[in-house]
Amino acid sequence: MTDRPQRRPPPKITASYVENASLHYLERFASSRANLRRVLMRKVERSLAHHGGEAAEAAQVVDEVIAKLARLGYLDDQAYAETKARSLHRRGGSLRIIRATLAAKGVEAEAAVAALTSLRDAQADPDLAAAIALARRRRLGPFRRPELRADARAKDLAALGRAGFAWEICRAVVEADSPEALEDLCVR
Repeated sequence: MTDRPQRRPPPKITASYVENASLHYLERFASSRANLRRVLMRKVERSLAHHGGEAAEAAQVVDEVIAKLARLGYLDDQAYAETKARSLHRRGGSLRIIRATLAAKGVEAEAAVAALTSLRDAQADPDLAAAIALARRRRLGPFRRPELRADARAKDLAALGRAGFAWEICRAVVEADSPEALEDLCVR
């Protein structure tokens, strides 16, 4: 059996380390304040387990860095919520799934409601548009090969139902005659 190389010990928690780790994370991912705090607190826990120290002091450092980044405009929960909601909607996420995803990412309820309201303002029926996008992406209903449609009807309905869409929307999408008929549904 070969010996594994030793892992490098986690760095000690300092304000500059937390700020650099935050900026590095935000370069790669969009994030809400609560989600960034969760990521940083995992780093803090690893560091404190190795080096020791006070968790309350480290949490205060994390909170100060998050407040500083928010002041500088690097963290904006409202903008994050709107961007995430639009992205999930384009991929076929129902409003219910979008709301749950935003809550899981730590977005406050007011920001989530505002993001969902902007989706509703942009389209007459955002759930129908998202269901059509999901059906197109996963080749469900009228996007499936015609000879396979009848056998896959129950599977297609179940897939859309699991994605958080109402029964009426699932039926309308799966039972549409063609992709063009779905576009006509969206226009109404």
